[in-house]
Amino acid sequence: MSDLSWKTSITDVHPNKLSVRGYALDKLMGRISFSQAVYLILKGEMPSAAVGRMVDAIFVSSIDHGASPPSALAARTVASTGAELNSAVATGVLAISRFHGGAIENAMRLYLKIADRMEADGVSEQEAVAALLREMKENKQRASGFGHRVHTRDPRATKLFALADELDLTGRFIRIARAVQEGLRTTFGRELPINVDGAIAAVLCDLDIPPEIGNAFFIIARVPGLVAQVNEEKTRMKTMRKIHPTAFEYDGPSEREP
Repeated sequence: MSDLSWKTSITDVHPNKLSVRGYALDKLMGRISFSQAVYLILKGEMPSAAVGRMVDAIFVSSIDHGASPPSALAARTVASTGAELNSAVATGVLAISRFHGGAIENAMRLYLKIADRMEADGVSEQEAVAALLREMKENKQRASGFGHRVHTRDPRATKLFALADELDLTGRFIRIARAVQEGLRTTFGRELPINVDGAIAAVLCDLDIPPEIGNAFFIIARVPGLVAQVNEEKTRMKTMRKIHPTAFEYDGPSEREP
């Protein structure tokens, strides 16, 4: 091998043959879901049926959150200029950062830090949470994944935790997340319920997903929503319009059961 040679363990490509993590891609088609395929390519192993359902739920939970989030507004603004679909969607993805979607990685690191302190100090979840939150309060730090600008009780977080209980996937990190929610109330004197980012973070930690790719789950989930937002902008709205972030109303189908 030359000095320029390098290795990859993700995908193997040969004439008339393509495999991902050792599985022939054509044999996976029609047999596993997209969510299972995402888990496979990121983790390197096929998920169990329960884990596959959980990852499915994560992606559904974050597929869209209306026209007002920064990513949707950014994508619509660029779409309004006549930019191509890929450019507008990419702009929306680039708007996902520390305070919008990026909270997943931050929350995962918070939970992992609490778990490390539990082991190092030999204390309970509640004790480790209380000590860390006191330090955060002194340093004027916020807990990512808690509180929401719209929801006082994020229904997506409630559903994810209920599904984790149902699938027997609730582990130490979901318990830690619940302890943080209670600790925030006692330490800061405010109700800061866990939001969808904080819930996803806890689930991903229990699934042993590394925090450095935690935000990828929000990004992957949100792309279809951004495509829908961009397409609506291009097909329903005037070009180069002034896009007010809140002066819109929903006119789609009325509430219906799945």
